[in-house]
Amino acid sequence: MAQAIDRRKAEKKTEELVEKLVHVNRVAKTVKGGRTMSFAAVVVVGDKKGRVGYGSGKATEVPDAIVKATNEAKRNMIRVPLREGRTLHHDIFGRYGAGKVILRTAPAGTGVIAGGAMRAVFEALGIQDVVAKSVGSNNPYNMIKATFEALKGNNSPRMIAAKRGKKVGDIVSRRENSNGKAIVEEV
Repeated sequence: MAQAIDRRKAEKKTEELVEKLVHVNRVAKTVKGGRTMSFAAVVVVGDKKGRVGYGSGKATEVPDAIVKATNEAKRNMIRVPLREGRTLHHDIFGRYGAGKVILRTAPAGTGVIAGGAMRAVFEALGIQDVVAKSVGSNNPYNMIKATFEALKGNNSPRMIAAKRGKKVGDIVSRRENSNGKAIVEEV
């Protein structure tokens, strides 16, 4: 019994997830006796090391809705490959419903240039340099889902090499710019 409790404590310490509340919406349902108020919450959860998930929850009280959304986000986590642990490998386009997002890689020191719901996803994911633009709907639900669709399409050179049955060096070419810094390009 004591070992099981120790294991649970160890798991909680190793997870260290960051929770970001993206949006809370008050929902009114009209019933025979009047209106019933409830709250819907959208939460993004990540470990700042390449794992991120989102969830939505609905309850009569805000804290209950946030707890439900957080639990769903923890169940729906995905792993995203990052270049140098700070940015994306390539530019990506994502779409969900009327929400469209464009995610672009950025050089070191750029920071997270993104708005609203996308910023929460990138901060929970651990991306430090990215430029993102939303086109179309600014509904936080569709923005998050479009961002996740884009992130699912992000491939690292290692993943591409494995699919093609080649070595990473055959796919990626290295050259230097005028400052002597290495530039990595996909062939």
